[in-house]
Amino acid sequence: QVQLVESGGGLVQPGGSLRLSCAASGRVSRIYAMGWYRQAPGKQRMLVATINSGGSTNYADSVKCRFTISRDNAKNTVYLQMNSLKPYETADYYCDADIAPILGTGIYIYWGQGTEVTVAS
Repeated sequence: QVQLVESGGGLVQPGGSLRLSCAASGRVSRIYAMGWYRQAPGKQRMLVATINSGGSTNYADSVKCRFTISRDNAKNTVYLQMNSLKPYETADYYCDADIAPILGTGIYIYWGQGTEVTVAS
């Protein structure tokens, strides 16, 4: 099975930075698009950033110029560098990935179980 495991969350002061990582493991033949989402308590999950297999990125308007998504294909890992964090960005952050477990088969969407980010003084 394919697993996505997020790490790097924690407590950070407003204006601080965190770098989240999400590593895919298991039956991973090829990873296409990868992305980060967040879900604050009582709110819907929202897209934060995505990166496709060619390295093209897109961001939610609220995080542009502060967050950077990147990937290391050799490590099957996607990163999210978050700078100038705001208190309202406290949320569980989830990564997802479009993965073909075996080349020539279908592409499936996988989700990690999330990492908690708390922005508070």
